[in-house]
Amino acid sequence: MTHPGTLVLIMTAAVLAPLLVYATQRRLSVPLVIFEIALGILIGPDVFGWAHPDKVTDTLAHLGLAMLIFLAGYEIEFADVRGDTLRRALWAWLVSLAVGIGLALLISGGEMFKAFVIGTALTSTALGTVLPMLRDRGELRGRFGTVMSAFGAVGEFGPVVAVALLLSGRRPAESAALLAAFGVLTAGAVFWALRPRSRWFVRLTERTLHSSGQFAVRFVMLLLACMLGLAEVFGLDVLLGAFAAGVLTRLVLHRAAPASSAEVLGKVEAMGFGFLVPLFYVVTGVEFDLDALLHHPGTLLLVPLFLLLFLLVRGGPVYLFAPRDLSRRDRVALPLFASTCLPLVVAITTIGLDQKLLGSDEAAALVGAAMLSVLLLPLLAMRLRSPAAGRGRTGRASAAAKESEAW
Repeated sequence: MTHPGTLVLIMTAAVLAPLLVYATQRRLSVPLVIFEIALGILIGPDVFGWAHPDKVTDTLAHLGLAMLIFLAGYEIEFADVRGDTLRRALWAWLVSLAVGIGLALLISGGEMFKAFVIGTALTSTALGTVLPMLRDRGELRGRFGTVMSAFGAVGEFGPVVAVALLLSGRRPAESAALLAAFGVLTAGAVFWALRPRSRWFVRLTERTLHSSGQFAVRFVMLLLACMLGLAEVFGLDVLLGAFAAGVLTRLVLHRAAPASSAEVLGKVEAMGFGFLVPLFYVVTGVEFDLDALLHHPGTLLLVPLFLLLFLLVRGGPVYLFAPRDLSRRDRVALPLFASTCLPLVVAITTIGLDQKLLGSDEAAALVGAAMLSVLLLPLLAMRLRSPAAGRGRTGRASAAAKESEAW
């Protein structure tokens, strides 16, 4: 380890972040991820200069990214996002992608792969940030919650597929063929996951749930490793494998051990949100190019520009394709929620930086705009809907529920 104190500093920041959420929640609702990235910036080279990423922290951060996307895949309930609503969500995202890449070509001066990175980042939705807010207000199972789940699910799944197609470094036709082959194998895995599990699977899951065996947790980690390996074999981005693993895990656990699935997921989330995911976000903050953002006026001006583009590129098509049975307030609030992003923006800009397709200044501006979207857009959407939505509230959100906005 080149900098032995870096991991200690990163984990210290990870511990401080929820404390800051708890300390500020009465006055200001700030998502946990904002504090994680901000603390990473503070301890990073551009401020105090205490933390310097090395091979160990970079490897753990990549594992954190995989776990983040895995949990995103697990979060989505495809059974709730079918029919006309799903078709509208798909069309809205496809229009967003076309518009996003077109505008990104103008911003990038015609650099195709840079435009793919920026354009794809503009189409994402932070479903894991939005859904807990609706759950806390007792609206997740209502009409608006179902619509938001559909548009948000496509806003997470679509960019992951687009990254696999557009940023693999191959010709689109070749990437599409490999993606189709990966999809066939994944469909086979889904068919397997939907088959009834043997009684021994259930018994072993329950018997080892509170022992050192932890069979179900190890099985979930095996699924994740297999799908990451399969994506690697096909030359696709690991984000796709991680997302597919999350979907498969939900199917297997809910089919094989429904009584224990919540507890198993809790253990997996403990590994993810307790260690790997916050480490990824803190490292993102450490590597954040604050100097490029603050000392180049042009880069700083990109932050409000990208925030506006999130609203236009992602929010505009969502508004146009929103179901007509929604109220006017809901049709305006839906694009605000759908334009809320950060996790996939961080993930996509990380890929762009690793492949040297994106400059650190542009990546910093995109992440900065995404952080503002998480801070501002859900608040505006909730205030806009509060007169109509107040009847659906189940009470004031608990601190634990607020802290569930982990990614």
